[in-house]
Amino acid sequence: MDFEIKGIIPAMVTPMDKEGNLNKAALRKLTNHLIDGGVHGLFPVGSTGEYYGLTLDQKREALEIVIEEANGRLPIYAATGMITTKETIQVTQMAEDAGADAVSVLTPMFIRPSENELYNHYKAVAESVDIPVLLYNNPARTGVNVSADLMEKLSQIDNIAGIKDTSGNMTLTGEFIRRTPDDFTVLAGSDTLILSTLVYGGKGAISSTSNIAPELIVRIYEEYIQGNIEEARKAQFELAPLRLAFSLGTFPVIMKEGLKLMGIDAGDTLSPVESIGEEERAKLKGILDNLGLI
Repeated sequence: MDFEIKGIIPAMVTPMDKEGNLNKAALRKLTNHLIDGGVHGLFPVGSTGEYYGLTLDQKREALEIVIEEANGRLPIYAATGMITTKETIQVTQMAEDAGADAVSVLTPMFIRPSENELYNHYKAVAESVDIPVLLYNNPARTGVNVSADLMEKLSQIDNIAGIKDTSGNMTLTGEFIRRTPDDFTVLAGSDTLILSTLVYGGKGAISSTSNIAPELIVRIYEEYIQGNIEEARKAQFELAPLRLAFSLGTFPVIMKEGLKLMGIDAGDTLSPVESIGEEERAKLKGILDNLGLI
């Protein structure tokens, strides 16, 4: 691996037109918006990117567009988790073939695999490619939690390089950090816990709100790295209203609505997720106004 997994990595939305096709121009504009915001990597076709509603060809096309537009300026991480091991390997190998620098693999959802089954699943996926594999723990969405015991075992597999933890449980996040090697990367998945994760020894975040406010979220990381804890804390608290605004609609509509208010046509979310109402849009606009984003 010729790059270090660290920093602020936006979980990108996938701009779509009304027919459900990729809006290529908007995706390119979003890619540059994020890079201009100082982010340290890009993470397309994940849960924020509505991967669950994209075909394999759409995932490949979106990934190739982001890779082409980024043009080597920063690493590209592709989300490749599916329910079965076979399909996860298929999508992971597609991402490697398309040129992704690393992949992130969500725990299987709906089914409830045992720890031994999860270990074998991740081991098989990691052995199917040569690029780094990040685990993704999001028990609220999948019903499956990666334990510290399992994480310690998985961290010994050669190209399992880290984990995005969206458990919201700082005790568990701390155990992931404490019980894995120093070169293993633990990333925050909850945007309200970026600074907390950094203080514990994490190395950054895969962040959905950084679609809208990349510079603010990068500031949390950069101020912390420079030892300016109070400035990092101020930036973390400044971000809070935007993250809490997720409650104004069904995930991930707020990111798309916010981008549209900022002049980036992110399109609509895939049905059954609907646009927010005028009252909610006015509240979101007020938050973006307060952050100086529109």
